[in-house]
Amino acid sequence: MLNGIPKILSPELLKVLCEMGHGDRIVIADGNFPCESVGKGARVIRMDGHGTCEVLEAVLKLFPLDTYVEKPVNLMQVMAGDNVETPIWSEYERLVKDSDVRGKDAIGQIERFAFYEEAAKAYAIVATGEGALYANVMLQKGVVV
Repeated sequence: MLNGIPKILSPELLKVLCEMGHGDRIVIADGNFPCESVGKGARVIRMDGHGTCEVLEAVLKLFPLDTYVEKPVNLMQVMAGDNVETPIWSEYERLVKDSDVRGKDAIGQIERFAFYEEAAKAYAIVATGEGALYANVMLQKGVVV
């Protein structure tokens, strides 16, 4: 145990966050995301008992977002024809605003299959038990100052 570290962050996840360098990406995935198949080249960290919001909030307490890219946070875009509401995205906006002065302007969207391709290149994927649809979020690490 350490002071100031959110208790939800396991030693494995803390190690990965520390190992990541500027420009590396991490995906916090919902329960439907194909973590193991997409993440064959990445480290997959299991956090099945947790939701994406609580993991995102904890990660953002330690993880600087990249200031050299326009959108260091990316969500999986809803597929055309899917009649799906994404209220969780409002919570993501709040959490990002609490940790980055750009607020929701730091958040972009990536088409579903392009998101899978980008996720396959991520340093790590965190598999959560999140039940909300289209609740996947990709973060790009910035410089620690």
